[in-house]
Amino acid sequence: MAEMKAMEFTDELVLRPAWRPVPEPQAGEILIKVSAAGVTPTEKTWYPTSHHADGTARSKAIPGHEFSGLVAELGAGAIGYRLGDAVFGFNDWFAEGATAEFCITKPSSLSLKPSSLSHTEAASVPIGLLTAWQGLGLRAKLQKGERALIHGGAGAVGLFAVQLAKSQGAHVIATSSKANLDFVRQLGANEVIDYRERRFEEAGAFEVIFDTVGGETLDRSWGLLKNGGRLVTIAANAESSTDPRAKSAFFIVEQDGEQLAALAKLFDSRKLKAFVKAELPMEEADHAYSGSITGKPGKLVIRTREYRP
Repeated sequence: MAEMKAMEFTDELVLRPAWRPVPEPQAGEILIKVSAAGVTPTEKTWYPTSHHADGTARSKAIPGHEFSGLVAELGAGAIGYRLGDAVFGFNDWFAEGATAEFCITKPSSLSLKPSSLSHTEAASVPIGLLTAWQGLGLRAKLQKGERALIHGGAGAVGLFAVQLAKSQGAHVIATSSKANLDFVRQLGANEVIDYRERRFEEAGAFEVIFDTVGGETLDRSWGLLKNGGRLVTIAANAESSTDPRAKSAFFIVEQDGEQLAALAKLFDSRKLKAFVKAELPMEEADHAYSGSITGKPGKLVIRTREYRP
């Protein structure tokens, strides 16, 4: 049986190299030869990292659920793609992730990779872009001319939220640290607030607020909504909040290949940009998930090795 190299979590949530059988796609599934995988450091604490979908304990999970690569094999009935297609997308949170030479996904979670993006750039996109779109476009229903406040405008989600809100014709105000003020302005924000130096309440009222921070920032934001205003948050502490407003505003991104394909066109038309904080080899995945890599804005990406039989 062919094997692949992967990185798996130990019981101490340290990533170590392992050899696994190359997974076989079942009916309706696609095998991806992974070129690069996006890193979300908080995945170490996610429920699917330590549990299967049925609630039983899980160990040795392979992280990284957004990726870019090539279609390597099609399961029975899997349609929409051909062998060798360059694709990017997601796989299920409870599936083995893409910090490996191969992973399994479904056609409905994929899109053809934008030709203007490298595999590394493409792997930095799916979670952040779809989260921003589903929050702003689908849940908040942001309209042209509305005022939008985006908390964490330089983050992996915020940088796409700023770009999308601006492309929708909104007046965009974002919060950021001092080091990233110019970066967020370049994304298209009309105004950027250094949250350590100025209270964002001074910016006035908004039709839409997109929160990626939570905590006190979320608590202080409710009073800034205009009549009929909409707030959405992805901050994990909102899910467990006793405030019914926070519970209602909280959402988790859903895999959606059709949405990803529509948004992918914005890269090739130069209306969206992807940003990679750093690219690391698979052997350094534990460092990537440590949360210790700082520097320029963007997503950390793991570069996988070429498959060897």
